[in-house]
Amino acid sequence: MPARPTQPVLIRSTAEFARYVGLSRSTVSRALNGHGDLRPKSMERIQAAIQATGFTPNAHALHLRGRRSAMVGVCMENFLTPTAVAKVSALQQGLRDAGLVALIEVLEPGASQKTLEHFRSLRVEAVVFIGHFETAELAARITELDRHGTPHLVIDSVGVRRANTVSLDRTQAMADVVTRLHALGHRRFGLLGLSGNFQTVADRLTGIHRAVTELGLDPAASLLAYDHLHARRDHFEYGAVLAQEFLQHAPRPTAFIAVNDETAVGALLHFQAAGLSVPRDFSMVGFNNQNICLMTRPALSSVDQQIAETARIAVEILTRQIARPFTTRPLHRLVRPKFVDRGSIGPAGA
Repeated sequence: MPARPTQPVLIRSTAEFARYVGLSRSTVSRALNGHGDLRPKSMERIQAAIQATGFTPNAHALHLRGRRSAMVGVCMENFLTPTAVAKVSALQQGLRDAGLVALIEVLEPGASQKTLEHFRSLRVEAVVFIGHFETAELAARITELDRHGTPHLVIDSVGVRRANTVSLDRTQAMADVVTRLHALGHRRFGLLGLSGNFQTVADRLTGIHRAVTELGLDPAASLLAYDHLHARRDHFEYGAVLAQEFLQHAPRPTAFIAVNDETAVGALLHFQAAGLSVPRDFSMVGFNNQNICLMTRPALSSVDQQIAETARIAVEILTRQIARPFTTRPLHRLVRPKFVDRGSIGPAGA
């Protein structure tokens, strides 16, 4: 067996590696392809040489010989929010535990087709979409994947034709929040940042309107929003600007529901600076359940997205798709949200 080199040995091919280890190329190829019919001494010799040189067989060549690529392509909108990072991290860990490698691409708007072509050239086992994507563009990419027999999964977007999806039940999450606040006597609700052409926002507004209607309230009278009056550049600042707008109008809502925790904290601190007390004068609910919720007094109540559970279900679906014959029959899974009450909600008019 070759001695451990004192300097790194650059080996570019299986043929070079076979010469280095002193065995035939066919013997080395069988070992690299996972055949278990080799002599233990030969296997030990090859493994020792791999450790000494760091040689890695060509993934494309292995695929051409019938081996799986064990790679999953992940398309993301951005890495700009803690929740986006948490989702892709949880997914990557789950895929790793399942013996799969995540190839992550952060996309520019309209770049999904080029990215999918790249993933297909790498012979990925499946493709995952995380975040906000234009519905028509996403539907077109799914059609292409179906045509090539590549499994897919969409995380956080529902309603895309023929898409396999796993998503937080945002509609139910907001219905639960409104029902909880209504039980505390609240009848007027301020909406902070719940606007924009995103399916995730539309789902939440559907839940809010549905709950208000089922509770016998008039949505036009009980739901107030001033998003249309201000441009959104920073979530924290946007919350403060919207809070100031609500302070200038009467009667003021007794409960506020924010698009995310940063907007909620910005509004809450501005209200407190104006002399209001939470939850005595108003209740505040955020969304995402981030660490920033712990930085206010009282701490901010928020909706937890159950990211770990979403990732677990996503990996379960992907591994099942990869292991079974390809099918275009879509499947959908909704994850039940969790409300975390930290004291920023209380009875109306307390």
